[in-house]
Amino acid sequence: MKILVINGPNLNMLGYREPEIYGGNTYKDLCKMIKKYAKERGISVSFFQSNCEGDLVTAIQKTYKKYDGIVINPGAYTHTSIALLDAVKAVSVPTVEVHISDVSSREDFRKLSYIRAACIGTISGKGFDGYNDAINLLISNRSDK
Repeated sequence: MKILVINGPNLNMLGYREPEIYGGNTYKDLCKMIKKYAKERGISVSFFQSNCEGDLVTAIQKTYKKYDGIVINPGAYTHTSIALLDAVKAVSVPTVEVHISDVSSREDFRKLSYIRAACIGTISGKGFDGYNDAINLLISNRSDK
């Protein structure tokens, strides 16, 4: 099984950005944790991070017929990007939306997620562990198990 983990804007600033919300671990720490977990589960995992919406759309499009799942934390684009929604719908790759913080308990505008409509699930508020939960969800929903 091949999974692409996509992270959107400002996630490269983990460890520095609002540590009271996102914790003190870095983006590098996140990738290392996910890579270790994926290896334990026998899964191939790749990573992509960008602060640019178009780059995220292109990364999603490149999963077509190449990946078995997407784990995506769209960052602020969660609440603004119909383009990300359309890209996930276009590739038909099972996708799980992840948020490190509990977005439902934050500002009102964070309660709206455009991409959620194309996802098989959303995991929010579990910190970095939410990414591993997303991998588990993709494994459990795999059609060829």
